[in-house]
Amino acid sequence: MAIKFQYNKTSLGELGKQLKMRQKALPTIKSKESALRSEVKRAKDSATELRKRLDALMAEYDYMVALWGEFDCTLLRVADVTLTNQKIAGVRIPILEEIKFECKPFDLFTSPAWYSDGIELLKKIASLGIGFEIYNRRMSLLDYARRKTTQKVNLYEKVQIPGYEDAIRKIKRFMEDEENLSKSAQKIVKTRQQAAAQEGGKR
Repeated sequence: MAIKFQYNKTSLGELGKQLKMRQKALPTIKSKESALRSEVKRAKDSATELRKRLDALMAEYDYMVALWGEFDCTLLRVADVTLTNQKIAGVRIPILEEIKFECKPFDLFTSPAWYSDGIELLKKIASLGIGFEIYNRRMSLLDYARRKTTQKVNLYEKVQIPGYEDAIRKIKRFMEDEENLSKSAQKIVKTRQQAAAQEGGKR
């Protein structure tokens, strides 16, 4: 990224302000990146844990697969999922508050005996599945924010701060050279004036 500047004091002052602002902001952005990185890991670990529990629960009831064919799928449905938002390092993430299930009444005498256990099992599976999806969503939101923050850290650290420092160096060098040239020119003029005065005195 080429930094536009002019070889004068105004431009030097403006670049100095921009540089200070970025140098001051960099530690904050870095700590945000670090916080996001650990939150991404936490969300990923939680999602992995829920996935394991879900897989273990499914495996535990593998023997019931044949029975599910006679189960009435309309008996249970997820009526509502209540979510709230929490801000972590400036990122809004979903938090699971409650899952409401709607269970249709069924005849305990005519229905298979395992229906009650089946409904409870489905509730557990649905709860774990929804929890897993929410942690996955949290992970993707936090990871997106972390990537953006990392890009900003790199932009400041590797591009903008060195760019501003380089531009400031160039302006300072130019102004020093200009001052030295001006001093040299003044010396030359003074020397000529003195020489002219001496010549005039001799006549």
